[in-house]
Amino acid sequence: MKNQIDALRLRFADEIGKVSTQDELETLRVAFLGKKGEVTNLLKNLRDVPNEEKKEAGQLINTLKTEVETAIARKTDELREAALNAAIQGAKRYNPTLPAGEEHGSYHPITLVQRDLEEIFASMGFTIEDYAEVVNDYQCFESLNIPPYHPARDMQDTFYLSNGQLLKTQTSAAQNHIMKKYGAPLRAIFPGRCFRNEATDACHENTFFQMEGLMIDRDISISNLIYFMKTMLSEVFGRPVNVRLRPGYFPFTEPGFELDINCEICGGKGCPSCKNSGWLELCPCGMVHPNVLREGGIDPEEYTGFAFGLGLTRLVMMKYGVKDIRDLNSGSLKVLSQFESE
Repeated sequence: MKNQIDALRLRFADEIGKVSTQDELETLRVAFLGKKGEVTNLLKNLRDVPNEEKKEAGQLINTLKTEVETAIARKTDELREAALNAAIQGAKRYNPTLPAGEEHGSYHPITLVQRDLEEIFASMGFTIEDYAEVVNDYQCFESLNIPPYHPARDMQDTFYLSNGQLLKTQTSAAQNHIMKKYGAPLRAIFPGRCFRNEATDACHENTFFQMEGLMIDRDISISNLIYFMKTMLSEVFGRPVNVRLRPGYFPFTEPGFELDINCEICGGKGCPSCKNSGWLELCPCGMVHPNVLREGGIDPEEYTGFAFGLGLTRLVMMKYGVKDIRDLNSGSLKVLSQFESE
């Protein structure tokens, strides 16, 4: 058995030295380590070795197997490096004097709409804030009056991380931080990317963009909320837009509303983007719940406020007539390059 192993070792060393391609190396690997390979056959033949010699023979075969595996891995790296060097040598050198062409880059439509909104709200006295995408349970749920048993915590809705944190499901996760940062009165917006573990279709994505707005002062009412929403939408579209306000439940607002916009894609007639209803949910909103104010260090007996979570992605769909929300995250230059900054 020992002579057989030594002979196989010499044969392998000779054959691997002749290998020059990945295909040849794979053929050699199968020939020696495959189910019907040479090394595998040696292991099968151990049953014919006398009992007093089996231990030593088994060790010799395992040593050979390790040597073959190591040599093949080393040869794989060598072939990859040789292929990379060949590609580099054969690549054309970059010539900085070549003309750049007439094509121009463009901003993503979500970036364009976000910048428009930031200018609009800045003109109305709102500060623009940024916030993390990875947050903790307190920021995303507890500080927003969402108890542990609330459906928003369902594992089907939220992307939880192994360290106990999570990807924020809504820009509202920044509310507590903003309240503690500025106190009252305050006016702030904080756009950001959100994540929800849900199925995608023409009007739903697992990754989307929102813009949270928060205004807290003495004697703030629903009429203030409606005024700012209508002003913002008329500025974005450059004309009055049909909206409707209907009751909605959110643990962090009291009362809460859903602000819908007449579908700009079908003109309110009904299409896949609006689920054939003629309306598209755009902005969950409402008066900030007293518990949320209190958790943010603001006295609800002295101050009131409103909050809204404007769907930037859906607003982009309405402004530019994008029929499928999935196009916005597709990375397709054919789709995205048509948008240009004004």
